[in-house]
Amino acid sequence: MRIVLFGQKWLAAKLLKRLVALPNVTVLAVCPDTEPDRLADAARKEGVPVVGMASVPSCDMAVAAYCQKYIPSDVRARCGLGILAYHPSLLPRHRGRDAVRWTIAMHEPVAGGTAYWMDDGADTGPIEAQDWCHVLPGETAAELWRRELAPMGVRLLTACVARLARGERPHARPQDERVATFEPAVGKNKLGQ
Repeated sequence: MRIVLFGQKWLAAKLLKRLVALPNVTVLAVCPDTEPDRLADAARKEGVPVVGMASVPSCDMAVAAYCQKYIPSDVRARCGLGILAYHPSLLPRHRGRDAVRWTIAMHEPVAGGTAYWMDDGADTGPIEAQDWCHVLPGETAAELWRRELAPMGVRLLTACVARLARGERPHARPQDERVATFEPAVGKNKLGQ
């Protein structure tokens, strides 16, 4: 399976290392949100080309790990099965950029992550896989992200890609719009954090 990886920072760099180690997977290129970035550095160490959005090659599928950039439909069209992304919430709950911060602000006892297929909406595509975790008392959004949600994203995306590379079909179940929420992005000094 030929893959392109979009994203940035620790999550994307860690995922790249996992993807290049998978059997039947070839990472054709990475497209970091910005440069310099950990993803670009990791790609160069692995010998994987670093490309801009306009130069993304055709592939069997793409993966988005902590990707904050909009990926245009013409780029998504080059990605065979589509783009499998990670969102740090139990979609369709907490769609939007600051899902972890809203989870903490709403005092939710349970958090989670979702591997889903990107579409034209904001975190609205079909769900491929999910996992959950407890939110510890007094935990901040940054602590929850580092302790559980970022590693969960690596695990979920790696497992999904491995399964698809073995020839299994995507699960791609629709999100239940009856329970969907979307929270706006917040500034660093908002929500008491």
